[in-house]
Amino acid sequence: MILYHGSTLNINKIDLSQSRPNKDFGKGFYLSANQEQAWRMAEFKARTEGGEPTMNSFLFDENILSSNTLKILTFEDYSEEWAEFVFLNRKNKTSEQAHDYDIVYGPIANDRVGLQITKYETGIITIEKFLENLKYMGGTTYQYFFGTKLAISKLHKI
Repeated sequence: MILYHGSTLNINKIDLSQSRPNKDFGKGFYLSANQEQAWRMAEFKARTEGGEPTMNSFLFDENILSSNTLKILTFEDYSEEWAEFVFLNRKNKTSEQAHDYDIVYGPIANDRVGLQITKYETGIITIEKFLENLKYMGGTTYQYFFGTKLAISKLHKI
């Protein structure tokens, strides 16, 4: 499968130390199987950080996802477990990962989801209401998180 990373940089060698902390699944390298979604991210980064939108494409053997080669966590949809995992990672202020997964796959907590996260974290809504609100947003988009050197070694720039 081909995975895409929207950026303002042409990335030939992935450097996890350049990744930002406090993201949905932790500090790591994020990709999408949806080229349009990745391009929108590249355009967003160009608008907010400057530079030109750039698409980086990587070949990934999806059979790895069903093997025992890597430790993988999958969220098929928004769920309480997904929400707790996102909260855990977004609250992590340390340089260490809050989990030990090589790859995590699941829904993106986009800006609209981010607003719901804030409402939940400040006690305005319950976890049940948080998940109910997410169901009505539609257009769930998914992301792949690669968080270890071993996981990164499975991506091949094309």
